Amino acid sequence: MKKNISVCTAAALCLLLTGCSGRKAPQPEIKDIAPAGENRLTCTFEGVKHDMILDMPENTENAPLVIMLHGYGSSAEAFRSDVRFEESANPLGYAVVYVTGAPNPTDRTSSNGWNSGINPDGNNDTGFLKALAEYLQDEYSLDKSRTYAAGFSNGAFMMHRLAMEADGTFSALVSVSGMMQENVWNSRSSSNNVSFFQITGSKDDVVPKNSDGTAKYTSAPPIEDVMTYWADSNGAVLTGEYDIGKSSVLKKYENPDTGKQVWDMLVKNGGHSWPDSSLCGFDTNGLILEFFGSLN
Repeated sequence: MKKNISVCTAAALCLLLTGCSGRKAPQPEIKDIAPAGENRLTCTFEGVKHDMILDMPENTENAPLVIMLHGYGSSAEAFRSDVRFEESANPLGYAVVYVTGAPNPTDRTSSNGWNSGINPDGNNDTGFLKALAEYLQDEYSLDKSRTYAAGFSNGAFMMHRLAMEADGTFSALVSVSGMMQENVWNSRSSSNNVSFFQITGSKDDVVPKNSDGTAKYTSAPPIEDVMTYWADSNGAVLTGEYDIGKSSVLKKYENPDTGKQVWDMLVKNGGHSWPDSSLCGFDTNGLILEFFGSLN
């Protein structure tokens, strides 16, 4: 009798998770897709509205995709105007899509942003960005093995969560002035299979660091520990340390078996910003594209 109860329980659980057909339950999808001007779309995901700007190369067949996430309170339009990543990426064949986040549904005073793991009751942004990537892959025949994302500030916080939760969709992510939330750190996996690039200003007072003592004022992990984690969990070892621009330092790690890479850059005198070439002496967009290109 005990055996029969166990079998029935297992069968019931299987049906609950997969549905009567034995297949996986359908995942939430992008809905209400509508044009909103030239190269612009709106959509909803689980009832939350988003808009986006699509900067596509001449040929999208098997093109790599980069999804761009703005900082808190910003938008796809403003972020695109600030960084102009598509101007460097499109000629190299990359599809670039800027996306606007949404307010926190539990806080009426909040602005557009991304749920990077601090609010368990917030928007399902991991699910949304995975679904968006899959929609764009299918709609434009993009290369599913070269799907990337990059973000600034709150959008960069989201990169750390995506790397932990969506490495089956995104093969590489870039965090500019980003940190990992405590909740994400506490649930981190022992191993990963996703390339990661972190760009941190030495004078960034938002990203907690051991180097300047800011880590002791927050429960979030210091970025040095986070980057050690990304390298170790990907089985990546240090392959080089380079002076870039005006004395900024770039460390490169690589897994010799999988080819996965982790880049860690400390921008000398950099603040909480997308590094400006006139101040730091290097082209941030070009360096990000060099990172993506090194993975091909």
